[in-house]
Amino acid sequence: MKVSGNAHLIMPYHTELDRVTERYLGKNSLGTTRRGIGPSYADKASRVGLRVQDLLDEKIFRQKLDVALKEKNAVLAKVYNRLPLEAAVICERYLGEYAPRIGPMVTDTVTLVHETLEAGGGVLLEGAQATFLDLDHGTYPFVTSSNPVAGGACTGSGVGPRYIDEVIGIAKAYVTRVGAGPFPTECLDGPGEVMVERGHEFGTNTGRRRRCGWFDTVLMRQAVRLNSLSEVALTKLDVLDTFETVKVCVAYESGGERFDHLPYHQSIFHQAVPVYEELPGWQEDLSGATELADLPAAARHYVSFLAAQIGVPIKLVGVGPGREQFVRFAA
Repeated sequence: MKVSGNAHLIMPYHTELDRVTERYLGKNSLGTTRRGIGPSYADKASRVGLRVQDLLDEKIFRQKLDVALKEKNAVLAKVYNRLPLEAAVICERYLGEYAPRIGPMVTDTVTLVHETLEAGGGVLLEGAQATFLDLDHGTYPFVTSSNPVAGGACTGSGVGPRYIDEVIGIAKAYVTRVGAGPFPTECLDGPGEVMVERGHEFGTNTGRRRRCGWFDTVLMRQAVRLNSLSEVALTKLDVLDTFETVKVCVAYESGGERFDHLPYHQSIFHQAVPVYEELPGWQEDLSGATELADLPAAARHYVSFLAAQIGVPIKLVGVGPGREQFVRFAA
């Protein structure tokens, strides 16, 4: 495990500000994880953030912390009526506990990656979160604070776009969302409950129940564009095993107009009504499938239909939570 010295630290005042801000927003809250990620990114953009490399220089760490706490404690006390945070307590934890553990892992990750590439090795960059949580291209303001689209892999890793050989999109066979935000195909009735139960749809960080709905090819076509996807891996197809029919959103309608691509204006998107195609379900257990021939015809048709709608091949289909539970596809 190696950690970039340029990575920013989430500090106690970040998590505290995240919690109190969400609480004060009330019904207008954004549904954050309350882990301090947004406030940490805000400090990064304001150029007052503490970074991993600061853990390796006690003097610099204490100086930067004193500057940050002067502002953060004023906000916490005067705006949110919270007790001030103590620099000594933070230093004891970060310098005394974290620094010795993280220090041996800190490295120049840009050089590490480039040396691997120059030696002919392979590098896999995994994006966090999802396309429509992207700060610039997502369902703003119900987004994260970074750019999880494929282009963010270049800026985050220090690798230029010429080095990218493939961009593989990971998509569930249905749609999920944690927290607030627009969701045209959300199922608030029986099918959504089945997806939650069979798909174990609860947030990894927060444990919150995920919202579930039918596959949305409008969103997926936009994701293909934003990420320059070369292929898609479709996961959790087995979650749909019990449905007699399955729906696929192929377009939106709003104000009497049909939209085959994502509307640029949030008011249109928030009011969008999905246009569905209904396909036959397979009502068979897919969990034991290992070859394409093992999939029922209706399941193969569903995957092929999605691939035709989104315009890129689906080359892998997940049929269970196990590491080996997938089928190679060529749709």
